[in-house]
Formats: sequence, C-alpha cells, structure tokens
Amino acid sequence: METLLVSLPDVLKMVSHEVRWKLLQLLAHSDYRVQDLVGRLQLPQNLVSYHLKQLRQGQLVTERRSSADERSIFYSLDVEHFQSLYLAAGETLHPAVTAAMVPQRQDESTMQVPLRVLFLCTENSARSQMAEALLRHLSHGTVEAFSAGSIPAKHIHPLARRCMEAHGIDMSYAVPKHFEVFLGKPFDAIVTVCDRVMESCPTFPGDPERIHWSFLDPATIEGTEAERLRAFEQTSLQLTTRLRLLLTLLARKKKSPREQ
Repeated sequence: METLLVSLPDVLKMVSHEVRWKLLQLLAHSDYRVQDLVGRLQLPQNLVSYHLKQLRQGQLVTERRSSADERSIFYSLDVEHFQSLYLAAGETLHPAVTAAMVPQRQDESTMQVPLRVLFLCTENSARSQMAEALLRHLSHGTVEAFSAGSIPAKHIHPLARRCMEAHGIDMSYAVPKHFEVFLGKPFDAIVTVCDRVMESCPTFPGDPERIHWSFLDPATIEGTEAERLRAFEQTSLQLTTRLRLLLTLLARKKKSPREQ
C-alpha cells in the first residue's frame, strides 16, 4: 500500500523558527509584555513584535491589555490550544507519537516535601484568594498555598466565596492579608495575578520562581448578579487551567536537582 504523504503541519512550521521557539518558552513560564521579552531575548523590538504577531495569527499566543497601564499588552501562551495542535501534528506522523505514556512513579522524597506557592494581587479579595483555594484543592495537600495583597480589602468578595462553594471548596476561613506577613518566608513560586501588584512585588529568600498571570479582576465587571457571577466562574476556569500547568512545572523543577 502506498504511503500517503501530508504537508508539514502549520504548528510545526510556526515553532521551527528559533525566535518564535524562544518566545514560546518564555510565555510558557509567565505572561510578558513586549519590552519584557525584548529585554530577556536581547533582540530588536520590531523583530520580537513581528514574531509575536505570527504567533497570534497562528492562535498559539493570546493578548490582554494591562489593567495597570492601558498602553501595555500582556502576551500569554495558549497551552491547551498549542497542545491540541501539537498532538494532531504528531498523529499525522504515527499514532504511537500521541499514545498514552505509562506514568512514572513519583519519588517519595519529593512527595514528602510540600511545595509552597504565594499568590499576590492588590486587594487579596478575589483572584489571589481563588487561586489559593483552587491550588489547595487541586494539589490534594501536596502544595501549601497562600495569598496576600498590597492593599488588602476588608472582606473577601462574596461572589468569590460563592463561586468556590459551587465547586465544593470552603473559603470560610479566608481573610485578606498584606504581603508583609510573608516577607522573609521561603516559597517555591511567587505568582502575581494582578498587573498592578506585579510592579511592586517584594523579594523573597531562596530565589523563588517569579510568575505573572495577567487576569482581569472579575470584581470590576458590571451587570446583573448572574452576569457578575459568570465573570467569577470564568476566572475560576482560567485559574484552574493555569494551576494544573503550574503543578506540572513545579513538580518537574523540584525533581530535577535529584536527577542531575
């Protein structure tokens, strides 16, 4: 039987360029603005902007205008869409490329040392609190999650509580906190979920991973209660996707020193 040859999938053409591949690697770690990417890659801004445009047109990268400065735009890697395109490309080569892999047994010593993650935003009343609660839930106790803000609100937003309760997650214990209470404490990762707090994020010991997720504050959405709740639910879904990816990255980082 004659082998049917297919053209190189567009996603492989897209990632085969060195600059675009480096951009994807950076955006897989954190959200960045053009100037951030230019500084990290040490490349001309027009070149970085050109390849970002190619990635946007290829639907591998999304953009969101900063809530701290409307002149700035944050870029994010759409990991789920990239994964679907990548797997489809592998399937065209051979079914074995995308066949399920047997999961490796996690090292017991790694499991005994919980990861510590701190989420920061401005008021610590919605996004960061939801991220903390969701990570505790998704990690089944293998991660110690915390959250704080630069200007803490007096109370947790009621729709944040309601949204989490709908997923069976109790937030009755949660209260807004200033990030000063965590200064000097070690963390594996510091995740800013607010564009404003990213600029004032303090330093922490041990050189933890610094990650930024540019999220719209659901508390700023106006409309009926149902429409506002829908905004919180959307934020919850987006956080869940990001948190699952974060767990994978942190587990790999925690494990790698023992393997090297």
